[in-house]
Amino acid sequence: MADFTTKSVTKSAERKLTAPIDTVANFLALVQDVIDNNPWGCTSYTSNGATVAAVVRGSEHYSGKIVYENAEAKTVGQISVRAPTSASFSTDVSTIIATTAINTAMGGTPSHDSSEDTFSCAIKCHSANDEIYTVTFRRDSVVVSGYEADSILTGIESWADNVPLLA
Repeated sequence: MADFTTKSVTKSAERKLTAPIDTVANFLALVQDVIDNNPWGCTSYTSNGATVAAVVRGSEHYSGKIVYENAEAKTVGQISVRAPTSASFSTDVSTIIATTAINTAMGGTPSHDSSEDTFSCAIKCHSANDEIYTVTFRRDSVVVSGYEADSILTGIESWADNVPLLA
């Protein structure tokens, strides 16, 4: 019987942040800065006859909770919210908080507990050595996955060391 032969060795690495990214606005600014300024020297490439940008936004999600408290400040209910974009998340939160029927049914006053929010955005990158890898930004970590060359991680680590949000 034939054996499997290793064709590549992809790696993954994670940086846990000492403090979570404080706001979705700061999170979005960080991701957009990477896309706009390409700090890792990524290159565009051709796939299926089309040019693909060097750094491309991939999957993302935003989630959090609406907490309902009664007159004694006791939590009487909560609603979890998960959305595919930050704009839809903000719309969902404000719509839920403003919906009288839900507030009445819950029997309390709603508030968005932003301390429980999570953010995640994966970006696909194409390195100069022709590797495609992913960098996933989360509120509390950054994960680099699908790379082979250690120089990719070294470059991202050097960059991250100079970004205060990623301490």
